[in-house]
Amino acid sequence: MEPIQQSLQKWMRNHKQFQQRLSHMKREVLNSTEIKQLVRDHPSLTEDVLEKQLIKLYEYQTQSKDCEKCPSREACINILPGHVPQLEVTGTEIKLVYNKCRKELQQEQQRHQRSLISSLHIPKEILEANLERLDFNDDARGQAIQNTVQYLEKIDEQLPSKGLYFHGPFGVGKTFFLGVIANELMKKNIASMVIYMPEFVREMKASIKDDSMNNKIDAFKKTPVLMLDDIGAESQSAWFRDEILGSILQYRMMERLPVFFTSNYSLNELEKVLMTSNRGDIDQVKAQRITERVRQLSDSVPVEGQNRRGQ
Repeated sequence: MEPIQQSLQKWMRNHKQFQQRLSHMKREVLNSTEIKQLVRDHPSLTEDVLEKQLIKLYEYQTQSKDCEKCPSREACINILPGHVPQLEVTGTEIKLVYNKCRKELQQEQQRHQRSLISSLHIPKEILEANLERLDFNDDARGQAIQNTVQYLEKIDEQLPSKGLYFHGPFGVGKTFFLGVIANELMKKNIASMVIYMPEFVREMKASIKDDSMNNKIDAFKKTPVLMLDDIGAESQSAWFRDEILGSILQYRMMERLPVFFTSNYSLNELEKVLMTSNRGDIDQVKAQRITERVRQLSDSVPVEGQNRRGQ
């Protein structure tokens, strides 16, 4: 057992060091510009009052107030990362509250904006497309670029009721235009859903087993902006064409909700493709019904140029 005298000496030494640290803390806090201003604004904060709440003041004093001590949101030094302290005074009581810092708010805005674009099997590269990456010197795609820019310029608080139908050969960048539009809409806080049609067909067939089909169809119907990529490329049944695709397009046409399309086919060619189901059944009337809805929902935009895939 340690002798009591030795224990007492150790306690006194530690106590002395504590008092020295406390005195240093007190001087540092009370001499700071921010606390001096706080006292000027609130005369009720006497030195005795401040001493009783010294720990709160020290915590406030050592934190980053405007992200000035934090190299990034991830490297935030504050006790509550992503939040900055603020002192509130009521009489002689000081409250320390934390509010979201500007970097946290920026991240939240970015997360919110990213959530505005949902996709079904669309490459990440396409979802990161933007106007700056369009080649405005590309004469072959000049008409498509002009139509895209003009459409985006028309958007204000209310979306146009019609989208665009990009059609042309393989690899000329039709899907890229969807990505550009989706990202520009995101900047305006307008949500969009981008769907690769062949995967859309498989998704709907799989949904029959887990009873999620109606919920998914409802989401496709009601999303502010719907984008159907590569329509006509899917191997589809008459059931999908009439009950799924037809139902979605009919709803959006009635509600004046825009749809964007890409296809390797012009609308006249698409009608011929849609006439024949994967079982070989031919129904021109129902195919015409689909293409007529597409015409009502979008303006046709040809996309020309060389195949850019693999470049």
